[in-house]
Amino acid sequence: MAKVSSVNRNAKRTAMAARDKGKRSALKNIVMDRTLPVEDRFEASLKLAELPRNGSRVRVKLLCRVSGRSRANYRKFGLSRIALRDLASSGQIPGMVKSSW
Repeated sequence: MAKVSSVNRNAKRTAMAARDKGKRSALKNIVMDRTLPVEDRFEASLKLAELPRNGSRVRVKLLCRVSGRSRANYRKFGLSRIALRDLASSGQIPGMVKSSW
């Protein structure tokens, strides 16, 4: 089990990323638009740099929803390999069966 503080920190980053998504995308569009004057683009890049770092989507880490494990996660399920195997073995995931050949 991951530390509660790291799970809470990641949840805070997720909320901040969702909150700042529109503002970040608008500023990025201004920065990437080559038809605008250089001064406007530079001003937009400075405003983008002033936004909090944790508001960026890149800073959000993929964690297991059950255990908080940060490694070996399946995006489709939001679970780590260990939690996925436990839930699949107990029949909690519909349609998933243990392979045999």
